[in-house]
This record gives sequence, structure tokens and C-alpha cells, in this order.
Amino acid sequence: MKKLSGFVFVLLTFSFMVSACVGSTMPTLTDAEQTAIAGTVTAVFSEKLTQQAPPTETPTALPTQTPTPEPTPTEAPAIGPVTYPEGVDPLTGLQVENPELLNRRPVIMKISNHQIDYQSQWGLSKADLVFEYFIGWGANRFAALYYGQDSDRIGPVRSIRRVDGHLGSLYQAVVGSTGGDGADVLPYLYNFIPGRFFIDKYLCPGVCDDGRNMVYSVFGNSAALSEYFNSIGYALDNPDLSGMAFHETPPEGGEAGVSAWITFGGGEGAEFVYDETSGKYLRFAMDETTSNVYAPSIDQNTGEQLAFSNVIVINAVYTEYKTTLHSIDLIGNTGGLPATVFRDGKAYGIIWKAPDSGKPIQFFDGSGNPFLLKPGNSWIVLLGTSSLVNIEGGEWSFTFSIP
Repeated sequence: MKKLSGFVFVLLTFSFMVSACVGSTMPTLTDAEQTAIAGTVTAVFSEKLTQQAPPTETPTALPTQTPTPEPTPTEAPAIGPVTYPEGVDPLTGLQVENPELLNRRPVIMKISNHQIDYQSQWGLSKADLVFEYFIGWGANRFAALYYGQDSDRIGPVRSIRRVDGHLGSLYQAVVGSTGGDGADVLPYLYNFIPGRFFIDKYLCPGVCDDGRNMVYSVFGNSAALSEYFNSIGYALDNPDLSGMAFHETPPEGGEAGVSAWITFGGGEGAEFVYDETSGKYLRFAMDETTSNVYAPSIDQNTGEQLAFSNVIVINAVYTEYKTTLHSIDLIGNTGGLPATVFRDGKAYGIIWKAPDSGKPIQFFDGSGNPFLLKPGNSWIVLLGTSSLVNIEGGEWSFTFSIP
């Protein structure tokens, strides 16, 4: 049997005491007395419940976890035109395998495009930049610039021209060739690159005849030529070649630019055709190397077709002194002249400038901002200011004309 609660025992005891004192007759309680007794009982009940009930615990609130937001993708910044990441070639916007190569002057090699015995070219695929320009009689010549990469067989190497003084100065380069006009070219070059050009073929392996002793049997080695000029006092440890800007994403605007046909006359012509798979422009040519048949231009060192990230056609001022003697004004173009850039299958009308004789050619959009080239190698064509252009369905055709 359960024990009686304390407050019940007190109540019963009180009742017995009343009974003993007054007998069996229970007096009638007044309302005030009933209220007092009820209050006492209620108080006793409340006290016992408070003592017996376990303390109420307030649940601890769990910390609110804020979900981590997904990172917002940010577009990579442009490379250049003022600063470049460590080890990035300022002429291509690409990371180089050997950053030590950037601590030297670039090397320009003069390469023939007017062939005998259908010889092709060697080493053009390793060049950062290839410049193409008119030399007279419907012919053209290449000036291939090596900086982020070297090639140990470049050619066939041919003679130097006046414009190579401007190119050598703008890119702080040394130049390899196999001769030049002693009266009208070499004195002119001394105004721009004094001592920084080689015009012979007996500097093996820098510029060297392969033993056939023919006009088209001379080839160059860019690393060896660089070492030669370093050894005679023309080293430059950290050339400032800033000025070009790059980005993987094509700029807005532009128009279709699926191909660019370029001719300097005389039955010669070359075309750059955009290849979506590689994202580059493949070079095709119709000249003596192909018996005037349209065919891919192949680098004989690799067996692969020449391909370029950018094709840039600029209008420059030509001055003709003889049919095979021209000046092409690059240095001092501060006001800007028109150019067309082909990248990623699109063509953009831009402006080029060369205000600093020791800095690369610069490219700007219509708002005056640096034009963003595609990272990679570039083929740059120097056309006269009166050259003609025709556009049909994204296919461009340029015909050279002086000035």
C-alpha cells in the first residue's frame, strides 16, 4: 500500500482533532473559513508538485548553418599589354618551356619565298611572328622572328632589306641574312640596328651553307646566331617587349573571317583558311614551290602544315626607289593606320601604331583600347596603303598595291 502523502495526513489529523473537541456534530463553516481551508490545501498541493516535478530544461538552440555559396566563375584576365606573368612570352601570350630564352634578344631570320627547284621553307612553325612584305617584281619575302622557341634549321636564308632595320629596332632583335645592297640598304640599317645584323653565310651553324653553294642552300640556327651576337657584345638580358595583348575569348563584334587570300602579284598567292578543329588559320600557297598549284604550306622540319593563331594584315607606307628597292615606314606611326585581324574565324577592323622605336607594333580597337589577340603565333602581312580588299561571304581577298 502506498504511503499517504504528507498533506493528506495533516488534513486527516486536523479533522480528528476537531471531532474530538466538539463531538460528532460538525459545525457549519462560514464562507470565509471554507475559503481559508481551500487556500491552505491549494498551497500545500502547489508546494509538493514543485518539489516532485523535475526541473524543466530549455532546449539548446542548434547553430544555424549558412550554406556555402557556389564559387562564381571568373574570366581570366587579359595578358599584357604592360605586364606579363612570369615565363610568358610577350609576343605570343604563351608560357614558354624554357623561360631563359626570354632573357635575350629575339632573332630574326630572312627567308626566301621566291623558290628555285621548288624548295619549301624550314622552321617557320617555330617562329613567334612571321612578317611578309613586298620586295619587287611581284615577289615577297619573310622575316621570321624567334624568341620563345628556337629552330636549328631555318631557311632558305636570303638577303636583308631596309624594312628589316625597322623590325630589328622595334623588337630589339638581331638579324641573320646572306647579303644586302651595300649602297642603298646597309647604310640605312646602321641607323636602326648598328652591328646587329649578319650578311654572310660562313658562320656555321648560325648562318651556314649546307655545302651545295647555291643561292638557296643557306640555312640558319636561331640559338647559335643568338650566341654569336652575345659573344661580340650585343647581349640584352631582359628586353622590354611589352605592347601586345592577348585573351582566349574573342572580342565582341567583328564579322565573318573564314579565310584571307593575299597576293603580291606575279602569279603568287597565299591563303589562310580557318580550321575550327585547331582554332588556327592554315596556310595554303600557289607559287613556284607548288608549280603554281594551290597546296598546303609545309614546314619541312616537321612535315606539318603551317598554322597561325592570328593573321594580321596592316597597311603601311611603301616608298619605291627602284623596282627592287623599297622603304616601308613602320617606326613613327603615332597616329595609327588601318589593319585587319583574323582570329577564331572572325575579322576585325583595327588600328596599328609604332610610336616607340624600341617597342613592338601595337594594335588597338575602334575605341582606342588594346586589341586582344589570340594567344599563339601570328603572321603579319605588310601591305601598301592603296592595296585593295574584296569580301564575299566571310572570304577576304587582299591585293598589294603601292604606296
